[in-house]
Amino acid sequence: MSDVSLVLAVLALAAGTYAARLGGVHFGGSRLSLQLQRWGDPAVIVLIAGVAATATLYDGQAFAGWARIAGVTTAAGLAAMRAPLVVVVVAAAGVAATLRTLGIH
Repeated sequence: MSDVSLVLAVLALAAGTYAARLGGVHFGGSRLSLQLQRWGDPAVIVLIAGVAATATLYDGQAFAGWARIAGVTTAAGLAAMRAPLVVVVVAAAGVAATLRTLGIH
């Protein structure tokens, strides 16, 4: 992605966010606001999941490796079990480091 297209994407996202906030102020309790809220919540989850999946699977344009996938999976599992953040981070890093030490990249 070129620098120009990155800047344009950030500006488009900023404009869309501003428009949504401004629309929420003007259309507070209207049917349009309720429809936007109903569609907005799942859209945020899908967007975050897509970014997380891309960051997990790819390092630039190359496959990130099995160690990173195992580390992220470990972190997701511990987070789902509501483990403390320190435990999640240390365990995920430990799994990834152990696999890399064993030659699994």
